[in-house]
Amino acid sequence: MRLTIEAIGAAGDGIAHDEAGRPVFVPFTLPGEVVEAEPGPTRGEGRAAALVAVETPSPDRVQPPCPHFGTCGACVVQHWAAPPAAAWKSARVAEAIARAGFPDVAVAPASASPPNSRRRADLAVRRGAQGITIGFHARGAADPFDMQACFVIHPRILALVAPLRDLMTRVAALHRAGSAMVNLLDTGPDLWLRTDGPLAPRDRTILADFAGAQGISRIAWSRENSRDAPEIAAQDGPANAVLSGVALPVAPGAFLQATPEGEAAIIAAVLDGLPRRIPGKPRIIELHAGYGTLSFPLSARGRVDAFEGAQEATSALQPAAGRAGARIKAIRRDLARQPLLPAELNGAAALVLDPPFAGAPEQVAILARSTIPRVIYVSCNPAALSRDLAAFARAPGWRVEKAVAVDQFLWSSQVESVVTLARGP
Repeated sequence: MRLTIEAIGAAGDGIAHDEAGRPVFVPFTLPGEVVEAEPGPTRGEGRAAALVAVETPSPDRVQPPCPHFGTCGACVVQHWAAPPAAAWKSARVAEAIARAGFPDVAVAPASASPPNSRRRADLAVRRGAQGITIGFHARGAADPFDMQACFVIHPRILALVAPLRDLMTRVAALHRAGSAMVNLLDTGPDLWLRTDGPLAPRDRTILADFAGAQGISRIAWSRENSRDAPEIAAQDGPANAVLSGVALPVAPGAFLQATPEGEAAIIAAVLDGLPRRIPGKPRIIELHAGYGTLSFPLSARGRVDAFEGAQEATSALQPAAGRAGARIKAIRRDLARQPLLPAELNGAAALVLDPPFAGAPEQVAILARSTIPRVIYVSCNPAALSRDLAAFARAPGWRVEKAVAVDQFLWSSQVESVVTLARGP
């Protein structure tokens, strides 16, 4: 098929149309390019295709820095120059807001985190006839490719890949499949291993030696696909994150913002969404507070009621807030099953909502009908953002005051956003 690429879709593939007007999705292409593609299977109302050749390249096409680009399933637009890629991500946020019922909202080009800044990686591990394979999942596949380079994750994490490959050859608990999740904390790498077999006594000795040799303060372990909390297999020191200058212990696999630059951009946008002047002793409600990434900065502007469902997060946040003298009250609550009710919102100057990927449909339905004057919504999923903002568009009096795009998942199709909703004209 000879096709002209018209746009880039939500997954990062180029979109063209065949002679019947049906969409054709071609990866690794750019708007305006004329390409040759091999037709593939049906995909939604159209079909997928494999790129064969680029006949007319876009002036925005660049050489991908990573040798794994095209094989790795993580990066999809490494062949696109940074300015148009940032504009595409911001346009995705603007389109999501418009679909919700708030047209013509300006969203600045997404601020991108630099290469090799991501401090979290979840690596798949496989044992096969050729030995251990460890890396991200291959594009369109359940198994990983053998990672030798990466221009996204922090060099300290990348430096662990080869030693982990050697480690897993010696761990009897890995029969065929497992994973290695690394969080780069302020106290060093924190490793959570998951295997498909039980951890043997000799495995624990091997892990302890590995932790000491690699400067890893803690190694946790659990069975692959188990819902049980991981057990500590080896530890030699604290496993702490520092949030806004406050150190606090975090659990294995703790959710933290992916890059320092992304974290700073989200904090700045949230604080910018607060009212310029908040009289008296203002109360700010925060939902899905986690370990307090936003709680500590918010506490400089008012008293924060920080709601979070994970016991380990609230148990770490409250003592840390006390030590820092921060005006934070950490409250454990399953917000999916028990969203805040209108009466609980009374007297709050603003509410900050940072839900999981799926969004918070039950909660936003209540917020949209409440009397709270301002909601700052932090989203990592444009589809969920659009659905949730529609509840505010249907309710009287709400407007989108500002919106900011944040790109801390460089070269991927993912984009985050901070949207400030306020009442009034």
